[in-house]
Amino acid sequence: MYRIIQTVLAMLFLFAAMPQGLRAAEGLRNLVNALGEAKLSAMDEHIAALAKTGEPEVVAILDALGAGNLYARKTDGQVFLTKESGSNLALIDPISGESAGETSKAAMSKIKVNNSVRRAVRAALGGLTLLSPDRAQRLKAAQSVLQTPDVDALDAVENALVAEKDEAVRTVLEQARAAMLLASDRPIEEKKEAVRLLRENGGREALPVLSAALGSAENGLEQDIEAAIASIEQAQEFWNAGQNVWYGLSLGSVLLLAAIGLAITFGVMGIINMAHGEMVMLGAYTTFLVQDVVRTSFPHLFEWSLAIALPLAFLFTGTVGLVLERGVIRFLYGRPLETLLATWGISLILQQSVRTIFGPTNREVGNPFWMSGAFEPGGLTITWNRLWIIVFALAVFAALLFLLKKTPMGLQMRAVTQNRRMASSMGIRTPLVDALTFALGSGIAGIAGVALSQIDNVSPNLGQGYIIDSFMVVVFGGVGNLWGTLVGAFSLGILNKFLEPYAGAVIGKILVLVLIILFIQKRPRGLFALKGRAVEA
Repeated sequence: MYRIIQTVLAMLFLFAAMPQGLRAAEGLRNLVNALGEAKLSAMDEHIAALAKTGEPEVVAILDALGAGNLYARKTDGQVFLTKESGSNLALIDPISGESAGETSKAAMSKIKVNNSVRRAVRAALGGLTLLSPDRAQRLKAAQSVLQTPDVDALDAVENALVAEKDEAVRTVLEQARAAMLLASDRPIEEKKEAVRLLRENGGREALPVLSAALGSAENGLEQDIEAAIASIEQAQEFWNAGQNVWYGLSLGSVLLLAAIGLAITFGVMGIINMAHGEMVMLGAYTTFLVQDVVRTSFPHLFEWSLAIALPLAFLFTGTVGLVLERGVIRFLYGRPLETLLATWGISLILQQSVRTIFGPTNREVGNPFWMSGAFEPGGLTITWNRLWIIVFALAVFAALLFLLKKTPMGLQMRAVTQNRRMASSMGIRTPLVDALTFALGSGIAGIAGVALSQIDNVSPNLGQGYIIDSFMVVVFGGVGNLWGTLVGAFSLGILNKFLEPYAGAVIGKILVLVLIILFIQKRPRGLFALKGRAVEA
């Protein structure tokens, strides 16, 4: 008896002397091995137990579980992380991360998972990374917990809130805590405070949380949740209207870029240029070629690729436009139908030429870092590429306005637009003005293609999507009037985006076309008609 007591005391002494980290590792290993024997219905409990340890090794273990790469050895039930190694499995110790050799798949039993287990894994991983030193990782974890609130992670979220200093992460954590409180057994006063917080700061992400809580809400909480849902929905209607305005401005800037070159050629020369969309397409392909050269030969200049492409696209498409005007269009002045047919044929030739050289598939044009991503002021989502395109469109408009109002060339263009015969009799070489105007309009279409390459597919059909809308903008705003083109582009863009949610994209465009036809019946010269003896005649 004495020897038995002595042995037990020795074992207890050895366990007490064992390093704490080693005891923790053994406890963690037991929890991991328990996954191999657990039923699917009980996996949530085992995952929660692992997550509560807070050990960094648990992240890799849960990742492997969610991905289906966790196996138990049939002989002793020990669980390993695995990787494919030919017909065998390479074993990795889940605690140390060291290799444990290879074995056949027949010797291992895969730990089964389903969607419920994967949701539990995502929630547990979110709680584990809430205390990460990396801000981006903490924010991502907080958002993950908010999307799949789990009452078992409430303590982890509250602990993370105490330590969190970053305001953006704190806001998401507070919303996640509020969502968990509604599903918990905490006092009703805390739940009311959670509803108030979700109402004030939750936004659209709070609606499913509140709707789910409404079905099981206790007396005294239902009215608060219903009022919060109504308040959020009302705020969302306001922000949705603002988002539609933004989408309309974004579409309007694209239409402005595509139509502004057409406005001056149509106004000065009276040419219905059906090949204008192909100039846009050529500008986009110029951007693709520039980026291709930069990627292969000068990768450090990629962030400047658009700045390099802009003048090249302008010069190339301007030269193509000059050749077309001198070679074809100048022989067709005064014959609008033949001009339309000739430029339509030229557009088909340009499309097929590009299709032959580059192929019919879309070409990749990358976004520099300053045109990537988005930011959210209030309930709006503003993408950087769209914002920069709006700024670029307004800059092009301002530059063209300066050219027309403050330079000799602009003066001659305005004179030819208002009264071609009088301008010719005053010594202005109208054929030269026509050629330069067509080259300028084509060059502007080329730099529009540079911008459109950042938001649309670069393909031989790129320009076809904008030619009809461009003509509508020009006619609606007033032929040859830049201010009319600006107002027309943004008006039609906003109108399109407000009609789309109710009528759909196709019906919305048809309705816009019908409205323009009705408007032209009342004002044939558009919103801002040019003034001049020849124009008014």
